[in-house]
Amino acid sequence: MTISKFTRRAVVGLIAAAGIAAPAAAAEVDFSGKTIEWVIPFSETGGSAKWANFFAPLLSEELPGNPTVVVKFMPGAGSTKGANWFQEQEHEDGTLLFGSSGSTQFPYLLGDPRVRYEYNDWNAVMASGTGGVAYLNAEDGAKFDGSANALKDTDFIYGSQGATRLDLVPLLAWEMLGMNVEPVFGIKGRGDGRLMFERGEANIDYQTSSGYLKGSADMVEAGTAVPMMTWGALDADGNIVRDPTFPEIATFKEVCEATDGCETSGEAWDAWKAFFISGFPVQKLAFLPAGTPQDVIDTYTAAFEAVRSRPDFPEISSKRVGKYDVFVGEGAQTALGTATNVPDEAKAFVVTWLKEAYGVELK
Repeated sequence: MTISKFTRRAVVGLIAAAGIAAPAAAAEVDFSGKTIEWVIPFSETGGSAKWANFFAPLLSEELPGNPTVVVKFMPGAGSTKGANWFQEQEHEDGTLLFGSSGSTQFPYLLGDPRVRYEYNDWNAVMASGTGGVAYLNAEDGAKFDGSANALKDTDFIYGSQGATRLDLVPLLAWEMLGMNVEPVFGIKGRGDGRLMFERGEANIDYQTSSGYLKGSADMVEAGTAVPMMTWGALDADGNIVRDPTFPEIATFKEVCEATDGCETSGEAWDAWKAFFISGFPVQKLAFLPAGTPQDVIDTYTAAFEAVRSRPDFPEISSKRVGKYDVFVGEGAQTALGTATNVPDEAKAFVVTWLKEAYGVELK
């Protein structure tokens, strides 16, 4: 499968998914007096935490009985610890929800031996896209002129969850730009990477949109961080365009085109774009466990549909998680299919690159 065919399929699937109506909630499902536990397999400082904490009170308002929705955190092994735990859970009373992200999807796609979870066993009830922003410290940001040419002699330190996580998107992008970025692996969430940057232990960082809006944007305003680029967004034809949440920041594609030696075609670009598509347009998903009855699935689907249909949702979501599509029900399942499929040639390129760049063996 070529990258262009994959891109078209991804875009068509997402557009089709967005138009699927949610079923009505089953009248007999009632969560009165109950507590919903929404488990996030990252630390409480990252973008997934901010995403879940944004949706949790809105979900509480729309579920029948208005249960309390509590976000809990289970960080470890770049999210595979929590995902492996969720794989073992079965439906009891509809009070367990799990949230994954691209850092959960990528190890699954790449055959990471630590993965013991299977997405096809889970019930996706909501999916949402996001973006990402890479930024520099003030000293190095002063050298940035829209290209990476003046940054190629700088030694950068980056706090990373792991090379097989969502971090492979920025790591591969920086390598394609000819930059020397040394990752410090093992942080529990992207928020921990931001803390390293704030303490001066790292001089380059990237955050998904929710993490950037709630934390990194303040550093930019204070002058201690300088935006470098976003990963961009996809238009209806599968082209990378500027992120609607950050239209004033150039995309990686633009920076690459302005940088000597960086190419927006070829194997590296095709692999980067494939994993970008898998990791960002459908970046975060909410799941019910295996065995959940259809009436409970329908109830959650209707609740998330009511959330995204609120008249004030575009305004409040743009400030907290960014301006991105939200998919529910069958739309979420279709979006999941896009998020968990990349062309074989893109996988092969990334597996080879991970071994050569970081000594990561996946077999």
